[in-house]
Amino acid sequence: MEITEVRVKLMENSDDRLQAFCSVTFDDCFVVRDLKIIEGSSGPFVAMPSRKMTVHCPRCHCKNHSRAAYCNQCGEQQQQYAGGHNEDSRGKLYADIAHPINAECREMIQEKVIQQYLAELEDRDQKTSGSYQRQDRVTADEPEPVQGPHQGSPQEAAEPPLESDNGFGQGIFP
Repeated sequence: MEITEVRVKLMENSDDRLQAFCSVTFDDCFVVRDLKIIEGSSGPFVAMPSRKMTVHCPRCHCKNHSRAAYCNQCGEQQQQYAGGHNEDSRGKLYADIAHPINAECREMIQEKVIQQYLAELEDRDQKTSGSYQRQDRVTADEPEPVQGPHQGSPQEAAEPPLESDNGFGQGIFP
């Protein structure tokens, strides 16, 4: 098995620990999305995709997270979820969607993802430092492009429409 593509989407607000989301493609035929790159105490690490555990309210059947004391919909007091306890006897709040089975696979994914993440950071820094030449910038010699749905100059828009030879629209313009 080989990682054939890694796509990284950097977060705008990097003040948070969550730095980026990414997707990993294996052998050009299987993709895993929503891996998270989180800034830890010893550098960035990859967190596998997961979902929040939910339970249904016995009264209105609305979904609530597993540790909710009251239903979000009807306000009914919830019974504590008994399943999925970990070593400190609290219920699990998240369940893994996809994860590596062994340490070698985890290390391979982490290495490729962090490598691509650092490359994306470097590319972003080059773009913002000014050494990167933007292609969409208008130079002083070129006219500024018209934006929006109105094309042409205001003078062109003020000209009366041409009358056709077939008589269609005759009499509607003064």
